[in-house]
Amino acid sequence: IYLEYACFKIGVICAPLDLRLKAPEVIRSLNLIKPKGFAFLGKTPVADFSELGKAVMENCPYIEHFIQFVPPGEEIKGAVSAFTIAAEARKLGEEAQTAPKSSTYLKALKDAMAQINENDGALVIYTTGSTGLPKPALLSHRNITSQNMCLGGGFGMGENTRMLVNLPPSHVGCQTEQLMTTFFWNGTNIILHIFDAEKSLKAIQDYKATVLGQIPALFAMEWRLPNYDEYDLSSLEFAIYGGQQVSLEFLKKLSTMAPRFGTGLGLTETAGFVTYTPPDATLEDIAASIGYDMPITPMTIRKPMNPDGTAGEELPDGEIGEVCFSGPQIFIAYVNNEEAYKATVSKEGICYTGDLGRKTDKGLQLVGRSKLVIKPKGYQVYPAQVEDHFCALKDKVASCAVVGVEHEVFSEGIVAFIEKKPGADISIDELERHAKGIASYMRPLHYVILEPGKMPLNRVAKTDYMLLKKIAKEEVEKLRAQGLWDK
Repeated sequence: IYLEYACFKIGVICAPLDLRLKAPEVIRSLNLIKPKGFAFLGKTPVADFSELGKAVMENCPYIEHFIQFVPPGEEIKGAVSAFTIAAEARKLGEEAQTAPKSSTYLKALKDAMAQINENDGALVIYTTGSTGLPKPALLSHRNITSQNMCLGGGFGMGENTRMLVNLPPSHVGCQTEQLMTTFFWNGTNIILHIFDAEKSLKAIQDYKATVLGQIPALFAMEWRLPNYDEYDLSSLEFAIYGGQQVSLEFLKKLSTMAPRFGTGLGLTETAGFVTYTPPDATLEDIAASIGYDMPITPMTIRKPMNPDGTAGEELPDGEIGEVCFSGPQIFIAYVNNEEAYKATVSKEGICYTGDLGRKTDKGLQLVGRSKLVIKPKGYQVYPAQVEDHFCALKDKVASCAVVGVEHEVFSEGIVAFIEKKPGADISIDELERHAKGIASYMRPLHYVILEPGKMPLNRVAKTDYMLLKKIAKEEVEKLRAQGLWDK
């Protein structure tokens, strides 16, 4: 955290990576942005990051500075201990305090700070890649502080806020939403190095956290702990969830955790939250939408972007279209990928999120990702429509995800992945009978039943649709070989 904020102060851009990435994934991420420096850990209970540092040294010749967070003398060859740098910085600071105001040290610092503009890049966050490979989105100082102002204002944060920070530092959920918004509003952050369900509850109890923000999967992991009811969570005043739609059953459980709760739409490309449910929203209201926009980051529902790069026509309330935002939260670039940026942000500065939805009097309602829309028999099927139908089997189904696979007769056929609840059992026959409750063109042609906890998730614990697509294609090839698919 100190390193990150020190970089912000002198105009150095930071790009935090997920600790779970393996060396080839880290090298791919670095190749996209070509950084000048690389900071990494040593030996930890999770892994020995010295080996990662060596791999990066061998494969990324553009990196000039390697900083390792280990005591002096334990760093790998070619790296500098972060503690050595800290000791040198302390010495320079002490010298600067006793030196004349015109000292070289102070002048260099002031010159660096004077060159920073609010629209300069500050933070690179890689998109989660649920519909493709992650892309490095560059956020400016203004993007981040605008989000901080809106999120804190929308959900009533302030100097008495005590936020539990337990999400991956490589994601806006941790960085701009949890950590930086709390700092912006002069609150207190309670920091866990990595998510752990039991440690999260213990931190709430021991340090009296007042705000907890997580994705639904993490709440579910905490609720499943056998000793969940033993923790004192009475300090919690507000619980925030985001990242996916939830059931009324989930919201009822959440309401027992904190007296106030809410949600909204958060995106890497908007530095975090852009919609917010109102404080007085009922359970039914929150289940029906993901809130309203802020005046400085207005939302519009539009037709697809025009071929000339201008924004598509704005649609009236109630019509399904592309969910778009504009204003000071819109990211400034995909690093070294101008074409991808132009395909996302129109010439007028309107950001296409890739989500499909509609505006209603209750707020924004999402219907799915534009890249995930399935088109069987000439119809448009939004995955959430089918997924919600099967999740209604709440005693047996923990989660559901559907994808489309090429079909010679129907253009696309639907493959459904059904994750069972612990201790439950469900059959294909039962699923097929339940499917009769939706339109025939929405019904899956094939089902894959998964054991509890086996639904593929990406690095921020959202359903990994790209991996599911791959698995579905493999399943379909087996069916084709038996003459059971294209008919």
